[in-house]
Amino acid sequence: MFGGQVAAPINSPHLRRSGSRAVVSDLGAELGNGVENSYVHPLEINGSKNASIPLVTAAIVPSPTLLWRFKVLLFLLWGFICGKTGWQSVMRMSADLRDLFLYEAFLYYNPLLLVTTMAWLWGINLWVFSRSNINYAKIFDLDQNHLTHREIWKCATWMTIIVPTSMTAYLYLYSNGEVSLAASQPVLLYFAVVMLLIFPFDIFYFSSRYYLLRALWRIVLPLQAITFSDFFLADILTSMAKVFSDIERSVCRMVHRQVATIAWFEADSVCGSHSVAIPLVLVLPYLFRFFQCLRQYRDIGERSALLNALKYSTAVPVIFLSALKYHVLPESWTNFYRPLWLLSSVLNSLYSFYWDVARDWDFSFARMFKFNKSHLYSHLLHGRTWVYFWVIGSNLILRCTWTYKLSAHLRNNYLTVFTIAALEIFRRFQWIFFRVENEWNKINFRPNMQLSMNDPSDDEVKLLSSSAGYNV
Repeated sequence: MFGGQVAAPINSPHLRRSGSRAVVSDLGAELGNGVENSYVHPLEINGSKNASIPLVTAAIVPSPTLLWRFKVLLFLLWGFICGKTGWQSVMRMSADLRDLFLYEAFLYYNPLLLVTTMAWLWGINLWVFSRSNINYAKIFDLDQNHLTHREIWKCATWMTIIVPTSMTAYLYLYSNGEVSLAASQPVLLYFAVVMLLIFPFDIFYFSSRYYLLRALWRIVLPLQAITFSDFFLADILTSMAKVFSDIERSVCRMVHRQVATIAWFEADSVCGSHSVAIPLVLVLPYLFRFFQCLRQYRDIGERSALLNALKYSTAVPVIFLSALKYHVLPESWTNFYRPLWLLSSVLNSLYSFYWDVARDWDFSFARMFKFNKSHLYSHLLHGRTWVYFWVIGSNLILRCTWTYKLSAHLRNNYLTVFTIAALEIFRRFQWIFFRVENEWNKINFRPNMQLSMNDPSDDEVKLLSSSAGYNV
């Protein structure tokens, strides 16, 4: 369990045979009985009192299994302490204040919890890609210092520890009357996250942080040719629109000093739930993708890019028609705006579902039922067609429920909204598998088509035509 066989350095003159006494080959003499277990005592050689053999101690290193179990035990102990402290702090509050305060605490920490969940799932994506011989580094044009799934999980572990710890401290300090200290907890956490991302020195995965910030800049300002990684990350950002909306509301409260105060009770305040900034922030990821598609059409001239842009534009009426409920008369909302909101919601859900299945995944009946080519999921679950039925069915359901999150007037229960936002991240997690697989097939297919002298089949012609541009 502990330690192991101690090997002498390669350049050391002291050599040991397994199960024998130490031998000094270059001195031509045995060391005698001076060696006991793992210690070598100083010896006088050729009358020299200064010549001695260095003291070597056996390294006591705990086994990886023991270290892993110890870390899991500490993690469970930490979770128990945070859970117990948070529960006692909440129960110490009055019943009429408890729900409102939990809503505010949840608003500050909900975005970072969802980002942590996305980090864990992204690590699973990379793990599956590495085991399926899919070169995701080539697909995303990553350098040799890119993060592996183990490093992603390490970052996610620290996020899992830090975010709930800050939330527990926030609840504990507020319930014990330390309002100013409680208000500083989410402020310090958000400040630390921002500083960690923009830290200019070469520590904590500097190249990966720079890659992420550069990709975000290219998404915000698509002034250059759009790469697949730009499309891919921007699509993920559309699934995290609720995260950005909550971050905007949290930062607004921090700037206006409304953290842990009664100012946030008013829905019509500058940072309230009726703020016009909420739909503006919700729509930003869709506008980014919309302009990316227009840039793609300008560069490539592919008509599918315009159809893809139309898909993202259908999210705009869903967001703004929903927000109108707080700014129009109730009769106008019921008789006119609500039917338009329902119609736009159905259109956006069905259009997005079709694009996921037919364009992003390039699914067809031949691919679903004939496993004649090596695909990511058909390789892992060969012959199990239920995987495709599950992904298609769950994608349709979650696309429809995603409209709930985009609709501000439906956000009455923050736990329900959090659950739907988490399910959308899970849907995107599934989507990543098939989208990256489809892109990998296109990359491998292009050189084969150039080298082939035979006429392509119908399926190959279809795949080649779809690979002319990125239909993300």
